Amino acid sequence: MKLRSMVLVVATFVGFAALPPAYAGSKTVTLSVPGMDCEACPITVSKALKKVDGVEKVAANFETKEAVVSFDDAKTNVDALRKATANAGYPSMVKQ
Repeated sequence: MKLRSMVLVVATFVGFAALPPAYAGSKTVTLSVPGMDCEACPITVSKALKKVDGVEKVAANFETKEAVVSFDDAKTNVDALRKATANAGYPSMVKQ
């Protein structure tokens, strides 16, 4: 009986160890990118953001001067996204 219980405990532990961390997940942030001053700018901003590991989806818009970014927060963060736009020549800030 003890061996059976021990096997069950080990199997349960191994099962939980294979799960991703509970805090990891998809997040979405809207970045204000005031430097987008032409219709080609969102293409450059989108390409820069898509190169960041963990970015899942990008929608940059010239009219609103915003980029909506969905990303895996276990792989990247908002600071890395802002750095990517800045390195592409388009400094950004989180829209409140």
